[in-house]
Amino acid sequence: MPIRNDDVDWDGWPVEDYLAENYRELHPCDAAVIAHHAAYYRTLPAGSLARMVEFGAGPNLYPLLSAAPVTRRIDAVETGAANVDYLRRQLAAGPDACWRRFHALCRRLDPRLPATLPEALAGVRVVHGDVRALPSGQYALASMHFVAEGASEDADEFAAFCGHFARCVVPGGHLVAAFMENLPPYRIGAASRWPACPVDAERVAEVFAPLTEELAVTRIDADPTLPAYGDTGMVLLTGRTRSLPGPGG
Repeated sequence: MPIRNDDVDWDGWPVEDYLAENYRELHPCDAAVIAHHAAYYRTLPAGSLARMVEFGAGPNLYPLLSAAPVTRRIDAVETGAANVDYLRRQLAAGPDACWRRFHALCRRLDPRLPATLPEALAGVRVVHGDVRALPSGQYALASMHFVAEGASEDADEFAAFCGHFARCVVPGGHLVAAFMENLPPYRIGAASRWPACPVDAERVAEVFAPLTEELAVTRIDADPTLPAYGDTGMVLLTGRTRSLPGPGG
């Protein structure tokens, strides 16, 4: 039987191992994701969005930096206790030095980003909660990075997560996302095993087509500087939400 989201102890996510493998340096794939997102955000006026959500924030700060020029408040919603603790420490004590490289790239691509990391993250609020419980139509923009395909091994649950992601945005609101392409269940660090549902650009477009308009889906190749998780690259998405039925409709 496939492992589903509620089968997993997300409080035990190995934050330090994950950061060491993925974010202690700026990898080419993440630079490509940041450039993709910046091109979309530059089409929006500075500070024009009152409120957005980072849907399943994890310990990753660069999506928050990317979106900061266009939104006045960011709710970083995360279910895992270890990730929540990390985010709160970053905001309270100042971000780790590794995030300076990400900030510099984000600011080079969008000079509207404030000049220091603390200023750039000043609008972030960490919310400890389940993204599936977010009310519909609450945000002007939702951003999601490596969440829906890494929350479960079940294809239907992947689609359900995508639906929750789209529904938390107002009709006509903005969606920005990145997915690992064809990611199998994988390990972080020496031992911990985590679920994944392999998806590609075609599957992402199929799931989001009825949820969006102005949908754009593209991909980038696998990054050889990352650990060999088994993925074949990343799928990147932008779009605007349609008027959507509720979760049961």
